[in-house]
Amino acid sequence: MKLLLTSAGVKNARIHQALVELLGKPIADCHALCIPTAHYGHPRGTPTGAYRFVSGREAACPMVELGWKSVGLLELTVLPHIAPERWTTWVRNADILLADGGDAVFLAHWLRQSGLADLLPSLAGKTWMGLSAGSMAITPRVGEAFVEMKPSITGDDKGLGLVNFSIFPHLDYPDFPENAMAHAERWAAGLGNPSYAIDDQTAIQVVDGKVNVVSEGRWRYFGG
Repeated sequence: MKLLLTSAGVKNARIHQALVELLGKPIADCHALCIPTAHYGHPRGTPTGAYRFVSGREAACPMVELGWKSVGLLELTVLPHIAPERWTTWVRNADILLADGGDAVFLAHWLRQSGLADLLPSLAGKTWMGLSAGSMAITPRVGEAFVEMKPSITGDDKGLGLVNFSIFPHLDYPDFPENAMAHAERWAAGLGNPSYAIDDQTAIQVVDGKVNVVSEGRWRYFGG
């Protein structure tokens, strides 16, 4: 599966171009499924916030509102209760999965519980685009500082490990003083694997294991 791991969605022309490259066709010709699950795991998550994401009314974090041919809603907590052949068909018919922010460990847990985590590696022609926690859930570890539900739903900070690096999102975001570079350095030092700190103008593109940082902002790589 191709990945576009963002801090805050498609915030600039370079990230937009990277998305279109992954899709291999115009956004207007693509079918998307949006995944709001992580939002509900965050202590400050609300039904109103989830609605803004799935309805394409979250202009500060452009994802659903990009002009897709169609957009469907894929709620992971429902999937264990319906026939796999139904929802796997929905996923295979989509061009891209759009994963909202929230609690990354909560999202990773439900990716596993739903069975979607097992399906993702087989979706060679599809794209996953994450927003904040939607990106972090794909990584080996989130880091204790980003476990929003205390204690976490799994008792640890593990993501799916589909890539070998972790992500510190929203670097230098004005409303998050704890997201300064000094905090990112301490976070990275405690992980034991490579990592990136990225601001909201940055995304990480991954295709066949090749990593490309797409940025009009600030980012930093930390070796493992």
